[in-house]
Amino acid sequence: MTPPETRKEIQKLTDQINYHNNLYYQKNKSEISDYEFDQLLEKLIQLEKDFPELKLPDSPTQRVGGTITKEFPNVAHEYPMLSLGNTYSAEELKDFDSRVAKGLDGEPYEYFCELKFDGVSISLKYENGMLTQGITRGDGVRGDDVIANVKTIRTLPLKIKSKNIPHKFEVRGEVFLPKKNFELLNKEREDIGEETYANARNTASGTLKMQDSAEVAKRKLDCYLYYLLGEENNVETHEEAIKKMESWEFQVSPTYKKCRNIQEVLKYIEHWEEKRNDLPLETDGVVIKVNNLSQQRQLGFTAKSPRWAIAYKYKAESVSTRLNGITYQVGRTGAVTPVAELEPVFLAGTTVKRASLHNANEIERLDLRIGDYVFVEKGGEIIPKVTSVDLARRDEKLKPVSYITHCPECGTELIRHEDEANHYCPNEKGCRPQITGRIVHFIQRKAMDIDSLGEKTIEQLFDLGLVKTPADLYDLNKEEVLRLEGFKELSTKNLLKGIEASKAASFEAVLFAIGIRFVGKTVAEKLARHFKSMENLMSATYEQLLEAPEVGEKIAQSVHHFFEQKENQLEISRLKKAGLQFESSFKEPEKISNALGGKSFVISGTFQNYERDHLKEVIVAHGGKVLSSVSGKLDFLVAGENTGPAKREKAEKLGVKIISEQEFEQLLK
Repeated sequence: MTPPETRKEIQKLTDQINYHNNLYYQKNKSEISDYEFDQLLEKLIQLEKDFPELKLPDSPTQRVGGTITKEFPNVAHEYPMLSLGNTYSAEELKDFDSRVAKGLDGEPYEYFCELKFDGVSISLKYENGMLTQGITRGDGVRGDDVIANVKTIRTLPLKIKSKNIPHKFEVRGEVFLPKKNFELLNKEREDIGEETYANARNTASGTLKMQDSAEVAKRKLDCYLYYLLGEENNVETHEEAIKKMESWEFQVSPTYKKCRNIQEVLKYIEHWEEKRNDLPLETDGVVIKVNNLSQQRQLGFTAKSPRWAIAYKYKAESVSTRLNGITYQVGRTGAVTPVAELEPVFLAGTTVKRASLHNANEIERLDLRIGDYVFVEKGGEIIPKVTSVDLARRDEKLKPVSYITHCPECGTELIRHEDEANHYCPNEKGCRPQITGRIVHFIQRKAMDIDSLGEKTIEQLFDLGLVKTPADLYDLNKEEVLRLEGFKELSTKNLLKGIEASKAASFEAVLFAIGIRFVGKTVAEKLARHFKSMENLMSATYEQLLEAPEVGEKIAQSVHHFFEQKENQLEISRLKKAGLQFESSFKEPEKISNALGGKSFVISGTFQNYERDHLKEVIVAHGGKVLSSVSGKLDFLVAGENTGPAKREKAEKLGVKIISEQEFEQLLK
């Protein structure tokens, strides 16, 4: 394909993918299957990789991330991002209304009401229709430009297609993590033995500041826009600005309303107090703005906030109910989680029977006693939580809760590591929920993807003594499966077919599936591609594991410990015998030159222009070889910032040449 043909094909694919993205995320429609969409995207990714100079600024491949940002540029806001004054009562709102009336000298006015979303404020700048900056609120005067991460939000237009748009304009909104995505993220963290996140708002904030935009893309952040700024917008009211933003295909929450007076504002607040619980994100109030922009300018600002807007905050709904007991759940990793069993109570649109207690520290902090009346809130949490005890109703005869000392499932004495809040059951091989949990983890969609198997079926297989480890799945036969309740000829055939098909799953998926603690999907991919085979990974030393991208001390210790266990070695051997993939099919980059031919390199630290994986690809593409440890045969140690002192010391001792990132680039030339 010639460069002009390639340019034409890239433009065509970009337009196609952007069209389908817009259709799906803005209009909830789809004209092609997910598979067809992925095929288009893969084709574009490959073309951009082969011809990086032809990549378009609004390329949809930016949605999947991949940019590594060590430091985010700190920039000044063109228009300060001021905070709003808060109120919690109708009386205070009426006082605000009186101040507005006085400030406008009796002129008629109206309000525009919007729900106040519990997310992270963002300012987006567009020039010539193209998204150029995404700036966090910061201190209101300056913020960080997190544009690479912002571009992964699929509902945000990278390029405005409408005609007659201003040369420059700014839109502001709220970045959030939808409730559903937050729940899934916490389930994944719990699944690999990591502590769960406290709430969606803080998680969204942390996600926006992550260095790897590919990881940000996986979190699936979303954004609602609510404010238009600029000198050329030609709008007279906030309502007109909102309509204009909608016409430019920005995602605006349809929950807004124009109100003629403060009484209508109060009705709007009342309307959404309960209904807001049905929305896909958390809300904590209502923003009330004077609709007319010239009246906004007339009212002006105080030092901290506009006089023409105010935020009404809903009080976090809290109810008192009886604590009937505490149950303890055991997860796949052996982590024990206490759960409050409550007298059923209606809260934030649902009946609540159970609430999170997190760990022993939380129970001690609350000074809980079975029979207490406790306050329960939902607030920014997805799962209700106990916030305090209603001491006025406490029966003094009640005794403080003593945290359990033995596993509620198998009776094994619990352990607690010094640096962790959770208690653990160490009986990995004999504790039922740990065993079945590992098999459930093994078959999930992101792992071996055996969709004809479910949790209930696994429990049946376990209870019948047919499956005690994932490897047992591959020994199942028709007669054994037919013993399961509800299984006939067709369902048995589908189950065995699904198990057989899983053998084609990639090595990356297998490595995630075997359930090493702290090894999530991303880390499994990095390990598989770094070590290339299960054999190499199993024989890797602790120091060599630390060489792999995304791997720190905690993960390295966990992986090393896992492969030291005889039972795990036997399990791996059985899975290999069953025919699972134990080598990565990830292809090395194509050879570009032989500038580094015959030279060997070890990489250590962080770099300005490269992620470590990318730097390794560059070395291989130019004929070099990447090693994992320093030895006398090594040619170069490429030392970035925070280079490991042990590596540097060993290289100096052995006379290995230590080069900087700039010196490495000179070698390429």
